[in-house]
Amino acid sequence: MSKNEQQYLDLAQKVLDEGALKGDRTGTGTHSLFGTQMRFNLQEGFPLLTTKKVYFGLIKSELLWFLRGDNNIRFLLQHNNHIWDEWAFKNWIESDQYTGPDMTNFGHRALKDTTFALAYKEQKDIFVDKILNDDEFMETFGYVGDVYGKLWRSWETTSLTAGSDTIDQVSRLIEQIKTNPDSRRLILTAWNAETTPQAPLPSCHVLSQFYVADGKLSVQLYQRSGDFFLGVPFNIASYSLLLHMVAAQTGYEVGDFVHTIGDTHIYNNHTEQITEQLSRPMHKLPKLWLNPEVKSLFDYTMDDIKVLDYESEPAIKAPVAV
Repeated sequence: MSKNEQQYLDLAQKVLDEGALKGDRTGTGTHSLFGTQMRFNLQEGFPLLTTKKVYFGLIKSELLWFLRGDNNIRFLLQHNNHIWDEWAFKNWIESDQYTGPDMTNFGHRALKDTTFALAYKEQKDIFVDKILNDDEFMETFGYVGDVYGKLWRSWETTSLTAGSDTIDQVSRLIEQIKTNPDSRRLILTAWNAETTPQAPLPSCHVLSQFYVADGKLSVQLYQRSGDFFLGVPFNIASYSLLLHMVAAQTGYEVGDFVHTIGDTHIYNNHTEQITEQLSRPMHKLPKLWLNPEVKSLFDYTMDDIKVLDYESEPAIKAPVAV
């Protein structure tokens, strides 16, 4: 059995057992613990959870989206990735241009009212089609603000001494790892105090620090807020994938992914699902394959990234709190 996955399950149980009952901006309510940490030794396997199916295609397309510096969901939709739909969809249905049926509080109502759920799906399908095929609509409603990709690749500067209008944090990080691996400043941040709070979903995984020792590259992520059932399994796999990719492009073996979370929470409408997950057996963790012919972090495509020998229990559906 995998120690990597067991620590996730142990922490999930701890949040259920010991978490404070707290309200939240979505009105759903949570069990919450503050200040938790997991450490994944990536030499022991790629930490894609096996007690429920986690869709790796969504993880790699989202990470490639980040690395493109993109903050428009069209690229994601072209790869059948709907992770970020809800926030862009919300902007549309709350705009003056929306003329369809009332979608107020759409996320919760769709779960309880079959008629509303059908109307919601119809409007969502219209929205997705317009993002994919209508350039003007895509430019108006496809953006999700200053989120990870934009902040990673084109952080807007105000200082005259910066030397340019934007900073490419990822390119700078790669160069620093190659030229000064003992630096304690190998930082990638996604929190801009000026612009991030105004984003539809202010960055949750806000800062990561890379670390080189004994020929291995490790990374620690600080995540201010962690949706432990739906979001955190994706975050674990995404940053583990990023670490593998950066290590491959800087000449290091992979070390540890250290995941530190501030508000570690399980939504009240996810407790049945995660209890089901806790009852399931674990399987052996899969392996990650990266195309060795790729010579730049920014040249990876979907076909250049694969998980091998992934065996899992079935997926468990749960609503996204928006």
